[in-house]
Amino acid sequence: MNQDLPEDLKILVVDDHDIVLDGTLSNLKEQYPEAEFLIARTARETRNQIERSQPHLVIFDLSIPEDNLAQEPKAKYGIQVLREMMQCYPELNLTVQTTHVKTLIRIKQQIDIHQGGFTIVDKKLASREMLVRVNLALQGATHTRDLRALGRSMEFRPEWTNVLKLAFEEGLQDRAIAERINVSPRTVLHYWTKIRDVLGVYSEEGKNLRIQTEIRAREEGLID
Repeated sequence: MNQDLPEDLKILVVDDHDIVLDGTLSNLKEQYPEAEFLIARTARETRNQIERSQPHLVIFDLSIPEDNLAQEPKAKYGIQVLREMMQCYPELNLTVQTTHVKTLIRIKQQIDIHQGGFTIVDKKLASREMLVRVNLALQGATHTRDLRALGRSMEFRPEWTNVLKLAFEEGLQDRAIAERINVSPRTVLHYWTKIRDVLGVYSEEGKNLRIQTEIRAREEGLID
């Protein structure tokens, strides 16, 4: 084991797919044979394990169920837990293992100021690269190059994301959105203009502008 790592190293691995979980654990046990490994398969289990065990590193699949394995895994559950982990444990080392890298743009500002190690691993990467990024996180380093590349092309203001969620996750019309976020309907229209400009959605004959906006927002991981 790396001499810079704690002797009582604890690593929590979160994934709802047993095959992926077993494969990740197998690779990690070869790299860190003296570590204690913990597992969680849902958002609730993740919260409980962190509070109870205080791991040094969490390797975290972003798309997980909320309460039990019968539920559909969704990135929004992972995003919420990730946000909570960074808020409550600002020095916790984190490795996000996901095929939904774009989704992390929602919490980019919080990631940027997180004090612990933070690395991102696309699940399509080879296991060797995964281990490299896990080790970086354990050393308190960051590897968010993919997220930074996304962020340069799409800096989304929180109020714009809120509009998208209210429109496409709750089905609200613009007037109801304005009332919910306590702004004028004209301001909501202004937000839509900015949202569409950043997403590259413009009026095209025969296409519904609102539907096209929803499609692009989902492609970019801004909504589930």
